[in-house]
Amino acid sequence: MREAASRRVVVTGLGAVSSLGTGARAFADAIRAGRSGVSPIKSFDVGGFPHTYAGEVHDFDPSQVLRRLRVEEWGSSSLFAASAARLALTDAEIDPAQVSAARAGSAIGTTFGESVVIEELVSQWVGEGLEDIDPALARRAPANRIATAVNAELGLTGEAHTIATACSASNYTLGYAYDLVRTGEADFMISGGADSVNRWEHAGFYRLGALAESVCRPFDTHRSGILTAEGGVALFLEPLEGALARGARIYAEVLGYGVNCDAKHPVAPDPTSIAECVRAAHRNAGVRPDEIDYICAHGTGTPTNDATEVKAVREVFGDDLPPISSIKSMIGHTMGAASGFGALICCMALHDGFLPPTANVTEIDPALGPGVDCVPGTGRPAAPRIVQNHGFAFGGNNAITILGRVA
Repeated sequence: MREAASRRVVVTGLGAVSSLGTGARAFADAIRAGRSGVSPIKSFDVGGFPHTYAGEVHDFDPSQVLRRLRVEEWGSSSLFAASAARLALTDAEIDPAQVSAARAGSAIGTTFGESVVIEELVSQWVGEGLEDIDPALARRAPANRIATAVNAELGLTGEAHTIATACSASNYTLGYAYDLVRTGEADFMISGGADSVNRWEHAGFYRLGALAESVCRPFDTHRSGILTAEGGVALFLEPLEGALARGARIYAEVLGYGVNCDAKHPVAPDPTSIAECVRAAHRNAGVRPDEIDYICAHGTGTPTNDATEVKAVREVFGDDLPPISSIKSMIGHTMGAASGFGALICCMALHDGFLPPTANVTEIDPALGPGVDCVPGTGRPAAPRIVQNHGFAFGGNNAITILGRVA
């Protein structure tokens, strides 16, 4: 077991279903160009809402991607996850039969589970009573079906684990999948996340005062909040030795991760706890702060989150901050998929050689202190070797992953 425990783990496949397009390449090219996936909400009635924009996925037909699942039997979050997983497996250019015959499984993060299904069920309950709830619809409601959909679509017989640690969930899944492959408990793993835009989520963030009107502008003096969003993201993980043997394209190596939960406040992040999570990730990955070339921020665009995140980073890095940017400025907050999209763009940045931007920045908030380089506007050519991906959630659930370029 000593030899298996020392296995290096790499990402060789990426999949995305997002408001910026389908497929990792389409997503990464749009992010690099600083394009916005935000649009007026179409999926529910926005009457009564003063804020009516979100990062919705439009014109996506899962039946064009999926090979095994019957679309009508699954909720939208499950379909996002399974589609992203199929895309990641295809991108990895590995024989699907080899993967399904191996010890392979999935770990998928979410915040709201099958929120659209639940919303429809509640509508039936309020309107007609429990006795008239559609049983076929009820079968689509459990959140654990999100990872189950991935395994069913890819024919995986290993663990199907849905992790519901909200906005940090995909980083939890990446660390979990990494451990299974690293220790030899799994030969291959799919990591990622999925969530769907829905009315009650939108209303909740509006009542919290955390919702921007139409533009998310992290790190900007005039930032005002998040935009809700949806999508699915998946990363295909395998041992480095096997990837090299089959001549796979390697996007990045998973170097390590850190997780903690301070539980100090239902919604307010804690800088001390976040800083300790960063240090834990560095220890686990065997890296020093001065080796981090870029940070993919949680970067929600709320005044409190951005200030807290930068303060925490300063506790670890001092005033010599690496570039830190937020892709939520372009796609909105995809909830349980958020840090998964962050991990995907980190992989693409390492592989292609660029720093992802923060869009919509007109003036970096001077209150954040000196040296905040949020890569404003569009992506910047660079050669990052080690990057840090943030995911923070309500209740103090923090998760940070470290990825590196394979020499």
